[in-house]
Amino acid sequence: MEILYCGVCHSDLHQSRDEWQTWNPTTFPCVPGHEIVGRVTKTGAQVTKFKVGDLAAVGCMVDSCHTCVNCKDGFEQYCEQGATFTYNSPDKVSGGHTYGGYSDSLTVVESFALRVSDKLAGNLAAVAPLLCAGITTYSPLRHWKVGPGRKVGVIGLGGLGHMGVKFAAAFGAHVVMITTTAAKGADAQRLGAHEVIVSTDAEQMKKAAGSFDFLLNTVAAEHDLGTYLNLLKRDGTMTLVGVPEKPLPIHTVQLAFPRRQLAGSVIGGIPETQEMLDFCAEKGIYSDIELIPISKINEAYARLLKSDVRYRFVIDMQSLKTA
Repeated sequence: MEILYCGVCHSDLHQSRDEWQTWNPTTFPCVPGHEIVGRVTKTGAQVTKFKVGDLAAVGCMVDSCHTCVNCKDGFEQYCEQGATFTYNSPDKVSGGHTYGGYSDSLTVVESFALRVSDKLAGNLAAVAPLLCAGITTYSPLRHWKVGPGRKVGVIGLGGLGHMGVKFAAAFGAHVVMITTTAAKGADAQRLGAHEVIVSTDAEQMKKAAGSFDFLLNTVAAEHDLGTYLNLLKRDGTMTLVGVPEKPLPIHTVQLAFPRRQLAGSVIGGIPETQEMLDFCAEKGIYSDIELIPISKINEAYARLLKSDVRYRFVIDMQSLKTA
């Protein structure tokens, strides 16, 4: 496939700076990018789902073992043999390591390519971040049955958080944006939040204590988990989708007495990712993006460190031809 657009994920920044040495060290040279949208240019003899000219997408994975229980159940992200990730992963087909979407083309096994509805064709650049930021938030919201009658808090209004707000609202939940920055309140409501809580305001946090069914924690920096656990009802769940560089401590008392749950989630399998793309086509859901040429990637990384983007950078890969 020819790559038309590739989103810039915070994972790209971590990986390019080799900040995950303890669990996912970077193999250089590294070509990041796992939010890929493009057009099919050639198909293998056994391909049946795609033809030349079709829109297609690739997310965080390009292969798995296909045979373990998780893969058979459509949870390839939890492959017992280890999924082959789109970049910085051992490439069992051609050897070496996989290279990602900051490129002009990609070859992928059909079962890990995703269909992009023509309904989304009018804003393809804004589709790209759905392949990571989108599915990373969609999957836990679906798994924990977020919907009407549920009060849901989204912690952090960034690349992940803004998608969490959009999906939770589309699922019919009562959505509360929880942010450290009061200035983001109006934008959170534009995205679909019904309320905004400023987490640095002790009075607001005290008033909201014990009132949430579910919290989606998107923060990728060090922070106090206990501050947010106190917001949960009995049997409420906080799911972590951000990946801070260092482990985060908790006090188990905050979990034990009200029988709260602390959970984690990572992307989604191929069936669920396709479901998410189809849902976005049906509901007209896109990421909020800033389009950049490839020549601006270092500047984008610097801005990403300062959270200076609303809410996802996307590279116009056509800019490679003029770079």
